[in-house]
This record gives sequence, C-alpha cells and structure tokens, in this order.
Amino acid sequence: MPRSVRGDEGAVAAELAVALPALVLVVTLCVGGLAAASLQVRLQDAAADAARLLARGESVERAQSTVAHVEGRASMQVSRAEGLVCVAASAPSALPGLTMSARSCALESGW
Repeated sequence: MPRSVRGDEGAVAAELAVALPALVLVVTLCVGGLAAASLQVRLQDAAADAARLLARGESVERAQSTVAHVEGRASMQVSRAEGLVCVAASAPSALPGLTMSARSCALESGW
C-alpha cells in the first residue's frame, strides 16, 4: 500500500513545541498574579489589625508579629497624627521586582 507524502508529518509536534513554552509562561504569570493579589488582601488585613492593636495601647512588637505572620519578610511602619495611628505594611510578592503594600489607620483610644 503506497504512503501518501504530504510533508506534514511531525507538524503537530512542532506546533506543540512552539506553543508549550508560551502556555507555561501564561499559566505561571496567572498563578503569580493570584499569589500577589492574595498577598495584597492579607497585608491589608494585617495592617488594619496592627493599627487597631496599637490604637488600643498594645506593643509595637505585637503589632509587628501580626504583620510578620502574613509574610516573614514583611515590614511595618507606624505613624501617628491627629488622634490616629496608621500602619503601612509591605512585603515582596511572588512576582520578581514587585512589592505589595497596604496602609490602614485606627482611632487612638482616649480621643
């Protein structure tokens, strides 16, 4: 039985070899984006919790441990003005070169 020669043997494998790295890159970026969004939400919650703790008179170390619980490399800055205590928290995300940050304020007790 004669074989028909169409010249397209291996075309599917070649197309897959070209498309697969692009697909892997897109999936990796999507997963990284979801991880960054999750970190943003957790940082916002941690900043709010830390601001409330400091407004109640808790120690800075306790507030810092709340922020560090979200991400071990997270940092926290505290500012006070006009009866408010504000916490800014930041942490590096899973995507290279991207740092997520959040800020929250609470009314200090006694005001």
